[in-house]
Amino acid sequence: MYENTQDFIAALERAGELKRIRSSVSPVLEITEIADRVSKSAAPHLPSASARRADPRFCGGGGHALLFENVQGSDIPVLINGWGSYRRVEMALGCQEAGQGVSAGHTPGGFEALAHKIEKLVKPEPPPTLLAKLQKIPELLEIAKIPPKKVRSGICQEVVLTGDKVDLTRLPIIKCWPHDGDFAALGYPAGVNDGAIAAHGLGHGPEWNANFRGRYITLGTIHTIHADDIGKDAPPSRNVGMYRVQLFGKRHMAMHWHMHHDGARHWRSWKARGERMPVAIALGGESVLPYAATAPMPPGISELLLAGFLNRGPIPMVQCKTVPLSVPANAEIVIEGWVSSEAGVIGFDPKQLTAEASRHAKDGRSDWTSLLGKGAIFEGPFGDHTGFYSLPDRYPLLEVTAITHRRNPVYPTTVVGLPPQEDYYLGKATERIFLPLLRTIVPDIADYDLPMFGAFHNCAFIKIRKEYPLHARRVMHAIWGAGQMSWTKTIVIVDEDVDVHDHAAVMQALGERCVPARDSELVRGPIDILDHAAPFLGGGGKIGFDATRKSDPAETHRTLDEAAAQACASGEIGPVLGHAAERTEARVKQLPGVLDARVPAEFGGWWMLVRIAKRQAGEGARLIKALGGLTGECDLPRWTVLVGEESDVAKPDDALFHWMANTAPDRDRYVSVCGRRIAFDATPKMPGDEAHGQPVREWPPLIRMSDDVRRAIDVRRSELGIAAAQA
Repeated sequence: MYENTQDFIAALERAGELKRIRSSVSPVLEITEIADRVSKSAAPHLPSASARRADPRFCGGGGHALLFENVQGSDIPVLINGWGSYRRVEMALGCQEAGQGVSAGHTPGGFEALAHKIEKLVKPEPPPTLLAKLQKIPELLEIAKIPPKKVRSGICQEVVLTGDKVDLTRLPIIKCWPHDGDFAALGYPAGVNDGAIAAHGLGHGPEWNANFRGRYITLGTIHTIHADDIGKDAPPSRNVGMYRVQLFGKRHMAMHWHMHHDGARHWRSWKARGERMPVAIALGGESVLPYAATAPMPPGISELLLAGFLNRGPIPMVQCKTVPLSVPANAEIVIEGWVSSEAGVIGFDPKQLTAEASRHAKDGRSDWTSLLGKGAIFEGPFGDHTGFYSLPDRYPLLEVTAITHRRNPVYPTTVVGLPPQEDYYLGKATERIFLPLLRTIVPDIADYDLPMFGAFHNCAFIKIRKEYPLHARRVMHAIWGAGQMSWTKTIVIVDEDVDVHDHAAVMQALGERCVPARDSELVRGPIDILDHAAPFLGGGGKIGFDATRKSDPAETHRTLDEAAAQACASGEIGPVLGHAAERTEARVKQLPGVLDARVPAEFGGWWMLVRIAKRQAGEGARLIKALGGLTGECDLPRWTVLVGEESDVAKPDDALFHWMANTAPDRDRYVSVCGRRIAFDATPKMPGDEAHGQPVREWPPLIRMSDDVRRAIDVRRSELGIAAAQA
């Protein structure tokens, strides 16, 4: 681990992990296009052996970290993809093995070595002898060192800008994707923010839109406290989160936090008091901080404790200049300010309110001011880690009162989008490091994997040592009650003979050992706010699949009606392989609207992936019905996933990504009469695709870079030292 961002940069460069880009680049889309290409290339060095075991397919990805030294509109360099590989996250957390240009960290062995260290803390064994007790003293002393400590000064305040000197537009804040901040491009009324613009003097007009609209802080650590803790020297509620923050003017931004997150909970406490909320956004600092801010710490346990543990010493904190908060003294840049508590809550949809806005029209223009409300802004859209744009909504305004920074700072940032991106490696660190803590809640878990195609909250593969009938069901429900794991939309439980890090093996076990109507557990509950497929904002169906072996009557018993019994009497359903798979693919491709079909051999012949040209609502469901009519003509696998034109069934990971992203289990799941086959409509939805009593919400577009930016970077790729754009 490293004391500050610039020390981390120097270490990355010594290790051959960083490239400097000295050519002039725009923070508007160009940095993203370059970083996106690099993040999807091979990393310069492989990570620890444990990382290679836990992620054998993707452990070598991530490309180089990039330091842009000549960013248009700012004199501050930009670091991106700094945490964008296993090796670099291991270096940031001090668990790397020795290699080129870098010595072994304090806990060599990768994330699993850190997990083992945590496991010893959460499950301590009593020392049997006096000598063993004495040997425990260093461990106890190390724990005592981890709380943050107050200091009087820090490099983050070498330069202090307040009043008229505050100008956020001088920071190299990036615009990641073409529709970021442009809600009108997605069909929302263009004038929704006009009242807020006039009231607060926010940026507007053609020049602003071209140069600043849709720029976001993406790697800032957001420091907040609960209103009840104001004035306390060491506030127990102190939270460090990582939320996106949209630029709206020289002194204004929008604070976006999901209603399930601690930052939003803190904001609600200030709103209840009717007082504005102090916030500080820190950029950079100790190399452990970006990871700690993303870690799923329980409410009331500060991420700074985890950071101190990983840092092997406390994070020094300095008092802010204009708000009653403290921030990491070694940060590169700090933005201080106050968040309005007058803003209304999320769930504001101007498309549904257009008629009401027109009724209150002034001078022929719809009046959105009263509907949006004071202290609020219509924020978004934003190209998110789900691979889709998260749609715009109402969020509170942040008024900036100070910008402080070290002399000659570096601005750290990241881009999220279609995986893999930088956040993938930070998320995989959590998967490994938090396994011992997850086991304290769900001790049945032998191992687990969050596959890339699931974008973390959409899917989890769980391995258990099965001990009794319906054991898998118990584990599913325990996970749905376990902190941030509770947002998991799809859970697959397998036996201990299945390697959860071998995704093809898991898919084969799921196909073979799970009879859909018998072995699925459908529940309703809270869902990740970013799940656009959910029938309701933040709520909908979740599904668990028991892919363990079954022999006990409690698991094998099924009650069949006459039609189901007759269908089941037709014989067993087995894998579709070899020439049988080829015949099935050829027959399915003959169906009107089908563009491609594949029965992947790597999934054991249990799955069929079908790509269709969807032109109107209901076509997915109709094609699923048509597929069911082919049972007498060809062998159909047990599991079918229908995807839209944007997917590629020749790349199973891509099809599975769309399955997880574009389905609501309670709306888009179709089980055959016999209950032994299942199909999922993973096509993009539109009005008219409502099914099983569940609605369809506004559907976002998939993230794509604009062709003109791709071409512009392609022309300069030799100069920039990057690869050509992928088709």
